[in-house]
Amino acid sequence: MKPVRRKIRKHFGLTAKQVSVRSQRPWYFQWAIAALFVGIGYSAAYWQFTGGENLAEKLKQAIFENQGLQTKLIQVEQQIKIEQSSQRNLNEELKLVHDENFKLKEDLLFYKNMVGNKK
Repeated sequence: MKPVRRKIRKHFGLTAKQVSVRSQRPWYFQWAIAALFVGIGYSAAYWQFTGGENLAEKLKQAIFENQGLQTKLIQVEQQIKIEQSSQRNLNEELKLVHDENFKLKEDLLFYKNMVGNKK
């Protein structure tokens, strides 16, 4: 009987091991808290991704800006083509004027030589 008494004293006496008592939450309460945190995380990620605005509005605005930029691009390209063609025409006219000026200088030199020889 003594061994039984020793075992009882080990568990219930002054020399018994100290035990801490904790209360546990029910499983459904823990699941509810986990679902709440997942929902908050998802909503924060969604808000971060969308930037607080509607994606459809952003898309419409981007399409509108794209169309405006395309029209500006077309206008600039047409303006560049016009300037290039006018530059070509001016170069051709300048070349003709230089040729005419050279011919006039030759004629002037010829007439100066003719007038200079008679005097």
